[in-house]
Amino acid sequence: MRRAAAARAAGARTAPTRRTALGLLAAVLLAGCGTGTPGAAPEASATPATTAPSGGTAAPDPSRSPAGRTPEGTLLVADFGADTVTFVDPGPDGSGRGGAPIASVKAGTAPYGLVVGEDGRAWVATAEGVAVVDTRQRTRLALIPYATESGPVTTGEYRGGGMGIAMAPDGGHVYVGVNVPGRDGAVEVIDTATREVTGTARVGMRPFDVDVSPDGREVYATDHDSFDVTAVDADTLATRRMEVAPYGTEGGLGSWLKPHYAVVRPSDGALLLPFEGERLAVLDPRTGRVSIERMTANTHQHGAALAPDGTLLVVGTGPIGPDDEEPSLTVRAPDGTERIVPLDGPHEDVAVSKDGRTAYVTGGFTRDGHWNGITVVDLDDEKSEPVRLAAGNRPLGISIL
Repeated sequence: MRRAAAARAAGARTAPTRRTALGLLAAVLLAGCGTGTPGAAPEASATPATTAPSGGTAAPDPSRSPAGRTPEGTLLVADFGADTVTFVDPGPDGSGRGGAPIASVKAGTAPYGLVVGEDGRAWVATAEGVAVVDTRQRTRLALIPYATESGPVTTGEYRGGGMGIAMAPDGGHVYVGVNVPGRDGAVEVIDTATREVTGTARVGMRPFDVDVSPDGREVYATDHDSFDVTAVDADTLATRRMEVAPYGTEGGLGSWLKPHYAVVRPSDGALLLPFEGERLAVLDPRTGRVSIERMTANTHQHGAALAPDGTLLVVGTGPIGPDDEEPSLTVRAPDGTERIVPLDGPHEDVAVSKDGRTAYVTGGFTRDGHWNGITVVDLDDEKSEPVRLAAGNRPLGISIL
């Protein structure tokens, strides 16, 4: 059985029959997927805010939209299902209660990850290019095409184009992982002042997530389909690949047991990569060595974030096998103790408030079963029930302004 004690060890998984079945299912999904390609050139003028599509989506309420600059604490989500980003009022004290979408802005086809700089500009990884959005005035300023050829622009889980995205600590560069379906991907470097791609580094397949070391010297691409992390030297763009496969690589592209998202621990620069609610892979990027710590959620996991006090938050998307538990949010203290918060339905990514008291978990999900909202979790009050907040259309990436 998947959850037997042997399956929790640091070695390979002990249920080959189940792995084969999951591999066949994943291969079927992969076989029906399209590819994507670079998009249009940067725009000369701003694009005004637009109303998000309805059809089960809560449209922004113009009466709630603040005049002038967007308030601090507003949530920004990437609408994978609507080619927009949506600004969301999280309600009084950020609790989610009484909150609602307030505006949506055109970004580009199938936006995935996003990052916001100190200057209030958001950088959004879409299938066409990286959109630059002024979050204070709620307008799109530009769409920067990729230098990497990734096929025709499409939508869907396996589309080509931008996925993970991160910003250098000094705000001078943005790093975006570009998926090239069926081949190794790339990390592209964008100068935030000129809004131009200034360099490209080859990384592994399907760079789900991108992170930067605390000192800004290295960029890390979490390569989902090649079971590894690529470290990119921020100055020379030299690369080195480090395998992160606590269950082994059996099944290849058809395996579910791959790295998805990572966070960089500020205290030592280690990368933390959660797997299946069972194992936390701790990667030392200096040596490439991986140690394994036990996790307890017992469910397939995607998004991750660190609170200011070092608490690790991990999104459990829900079961991929008969022995898996339902969706959840793992709240893991620095000492390794965990609290599991049940979630209603699949979720994808998570952000945490600046004071570390509230988590916001997007319901978009990269696979089927998504919902158009955010679950708000009070991290201080263990007895409080999570609050569901309408937000965008299949929201994936999330930032707090």
